[in-house]
Amino acid sequence: MASQTQGIQQLLAAEKRAAEKVSEARKRKAKRLKQAKDEAQDEVEKYRQERERQFKEFEAKHLGTREGVAAKIDAETKVRIEEMNKLVKKQEEAVIRDILDLVYDIKPELHVNYRLE
Repeated sequence: MASQTQGIQQLLAAEKRAAEKVSEARKRKAKRLKQAKDEAQDEVEKYRQERERQFKEFEAKHLGTREGVAAKIDAETKVRIEEMNKLVKKQEEAVIRDILDLVYDIKPELHVNYRLE
């Protein structure tokens, strides 16, 4: 019986050691997965930063800086406003004359609903 108890004790001890080894293996696996995930995340971030830098270079090369674009738009707007003001000045007298002609050209007539009785 003593040998049987001793055999059971050895089996329990072996089972405990096996459980500890499995637990350690799981911890190592989790640690490796976390490390791999962190490395992949770093790689993705580096790639994103590189692509962002390339895009900014492309944008600056083809479109210019934001300040340059804003200055160009402002200059174009000023030119268009000046052109519009010239057209207004050119047509102003004729428009005022036409409006005054319509105001002064009064033709008195009876309303269609007015009845003479």
